[in-house]
Amino acid sequence: MKFDKKVMGSGIVVTFSLALTLSSVCGTKAAFGTQHRSQAIELAAEPIRYFDRTEGAMAAALAAAEEAIAQKEASQQKVAVLENKMAANAKVVSGLDKIEKIEDSKKNQKALSTSEEDQNVRSASEEDQNAQSASEENQEAPGASQQGTEASEEAKTDDVEADETQVASGKKEEAGNEDNQEEAEVQVGLLETKNEEVSPWASKLLPNVDEYLNIRTEASDESEVAGKLYKGALATIEEKGDTWTKIRSGDVEGYVKNEFCVTGLEAEGLANEVGTTYAVASTGGVRVRSDASSSEETGILDVMEEGGKLEVDTEAEQKEGWIAVKTEEGSGYVSADYVNTELELGKAISIEEELAAIAAAEAEEAERARQEQAAQQQESGTSQRGAVSASYDEVTLLGALIQCEAGGEPYEGQLAVGAVVMNRLRAGYAGSISGVIYQGGQFTPASSGALASVLASGSISGSCMQAAQEAINGASNVGGALNFRRAVPGAGGIVIGNHMFF
Repeated sequence: MKFDKKVMGSGIVVTFSLALTLSSVCGTKAAFGTQHRSQAIELAAEPIRYFDRTEGAMAAALAAAEEAIAQKEASQQKVAVLENKMAANAKVVSGLDKIEKIEDSKKNQKALSTSEEDQNVRSASEEDQNAQSASEENQEAPGASQQGTEASEEAKTDDVEADETQVASGKKEEAGNEDNQEEAEVQVGLLETKNEEVSPWASKLLPNVDEYLNIRTEASDESEVAGKLYKGALATIEEKGDTWTKIRSGDVEGYVKNEFCVTGLEAEGLANEVGTTYAVASTGGVRVRSDASSSEETGILDVMEEGGKLEVDTEAEQKEGWIAVKTEEGSGYVSADYVNTELELGKAISIEEELAAIAAAEAEEAERARQEQAAQQQESGTSQRGAVSASYDEVTLLGALIQCEAGGEPYEGQLAVGAVVMNRLRAGYAGSISGVIYQGGQFTPASSGALASVLASGSISGSCMQAAQEAINGASNVGGALNFRRAVPGAGGIVIGNHMFF
């Protein structure tokens, strides 16, 4: 009995030592409770056999855990790759091209995400199979079942965490794509603003009006007008405000209201509509052809010297390699290889310049009218001689004589009679108009009393009075003729109506 008790005591000690060893190897954190005491009893029955089975289950569980960790690390590496791709995509070209590339990247990332989810499903399936295999081995060793199950659960927990990481990564990718798209849109806006800033039109301004825009001395509707910016005139921005902008154009500096102006790219577009485009010859001898052809049979309308320019005909048919221009003969074509196109715009004019321009226009109109009158006089044989100073009574006396001599004649005949009287005055027949008219033996109405009767009655026609005044002013349609009489066939002289002047 004593021997047996010692043997039993030794067995219990061995069993307890094996339990402690197993606990240390498996790393279990559970205290030895009732369940572990039960396992200790089984260990006492077959200690060596229990150790062998436990070692196999542990190996399977550890293998499953290592595989789960490997899967997790692989998933994290893939997430890192995707994040690197997203970071690279965020630096792609700005503008509309960038948006398109981001959209393509988004599609590719979705495809990659779907592929990764499929891989995760397959990985989860393989892990389940490994866990099932470990479970079967644990069934052979009920004592190791608890440890294998815990290891499997830890592996599954790692898988779940990996899946959650993938899902979170996918959401992050989608959120990143949305952020990238918003960022791209912002960058497009910034790009347009940048283009606006670097454009040569960024500091230019055009009036968007039908006729002209007033330029004022101060930024106020009540201030004086310094000049006018006509439609198609270009100005340089000096200082831009919310309501008024200070500009300079030509010799005028002042303020214009923003609501009637366009700037930047809008100004460029308007300039192309209202401005005048010229084709400027870059070399001498540029031929202007009747058609867009260099054939010898094509007519030559003009030849441009170097620096010469012709207005581009925007309404003519446009043909590749040629520029349509306006000529006196109509539309023509010049080779685009030998000309440069230039857009010309107007400039502002000051009030002083405008007044001077108006005066010059009026003077030009007066000169044109004078030339037309001279042409008419030359056509009718009328010339302009020196004017003579005369009183109203002298004009009336000459008009009465014309009434008596040519009252029934056309106006040209009435003027011719008045011209004869004035020619005699210039020739020194007498010292005054009345002296010429009342000179003895010269004009019958003066000596017969007919002239006195007309003067007394005041029956002088308007045309006779006009002819008298025009003759006094120097008009003559008979040259220097000093006499007239009834027209006689074959006689020499200027015949007007029923009279011949000589």
